[in-house]
Amino acid sequence: MPISEAESVVMDVLWREHPLSAEEVVAALAKTTDWQEATIKTLLNRLLKKRAIAADRDGRRYLYRPLLKREDYVHAASSSLLDRLFDGRIAPLVAHFSERRKLSRKDLDELKRLIRELDDGR
Repeated sequence: MPISEAESVVMDVLWREHPLSAEEVVAALAKTTDWQEATIKTLLNRLLKKRAIAADRDGRRYLYRPLLKREDYVHAASSSLLDRLFDGRIAPLVAHFSERRKLSRKDLDELKRLIRELDDGR
């Protein structure tokens, strides 16, 4: 399911802590965004329609919780990025970042470790 960048900000709040009321989501986002309450409630409704979140009645309010797992979202978003920009290949992605940004020693060590693990597993 396609989740917009703004919707993913709301999802991040719910992935960190749930269930939350709309007011609690608004309060959490007030720390990092300048969005109005109506905007956040619109985003919650969009996520409900997409079935990325669920709302359970709690008295006179609803408590929101994620249905979409963060890992599934990250997988879909990263696969889409790879497919759109790098023909589904990881090596060109790494080459792009190594040309545009200086990879730290830690990044290089982690990449080498990952390659060794992948190579040993075959």
